[in-house]
Amino acid sequence: MQLIVLAAGRGSRLPKNHRFLPKCMALINKKTILNHNLDFYKKFKKKILITGYKGKKIHKFAKQNNFKIVHNDKYKNTNMVYSLFLSSKFVKQDVIICYGDIIFDPNLYESLKKKTNLIPLNKNWLKLWKKRMSKKDILNDAENIEVKNGYLKSIGEKIKKFPTYQYMGIVKLKKKDFFKARNFFKDFNNRKIDMTSFLNNIIIRNLINFKIIKYNSYWYEIDNAKDIKVTQTLINKW
Repeated sequence: MQLIVLAAGRGSRLPKNHRFLPKCMALINKKTILNHNLDFYKKFKKKILITGYKGKKIHKFAKQNNFKIVHNDKYKNTNMVYSLFLSSKFVKQDVIICYGDIIFDPNLYESLKKKTNLIPLNKNWLKLWKKRMSKKDILNDAENIEVKNGYLKSIGEKIKKFPTYQYMGIVKLKKKDFFKARNFFKDFNNRKIDMTSFLNNIIIRNLINFKIIKYNSYWYEIDNAKDIKVTQTLINKW
């Protein structure tokens, strides 16, 4: 397996003192988001880091940790899916795709070794999200997840009630299905489509099936000042 970390984001909702660096370099208890995940990243021999906003600021980290850098110079007018497929010519194995603004348990790696397409879903997400935002904001921000017989059937629709699971920003794709998804993206002709909408389009068209992993450990998503504060408080408990 090889790893692709999507780290092109700006973090426009973060406090001003964090905006001179890419979002993935925001400090949580004096460590960047990327550095919090090093134990996970080190499990991969082949690693790709997709940069964008102030990408040169991540070069030192990438070099120290043996990442191949792929830069999205169109990051202002594209989204994660476009960034992802810039890595296509370097993909030689099954891939683990990981957002650059999350912190999670590195032991998840063991569950991702299965030879199938996988998406981890967090079962304990609501307890954390109630610390991050109001109930109204959760209903606006969270995404509906439909699971049947252990497989993901839909993702990304707006919710009216709290779902059992939440998408974590981590996906495993077999090599052949990575390129199947890449070809679909080319035909889709929408550079700004978000990742969950893209995944949903793949799923509902039965192009790729994703088995789910029920994840119970820690997972922090960093979007704003409140997220930083909550994560700083909770992360030391693990």
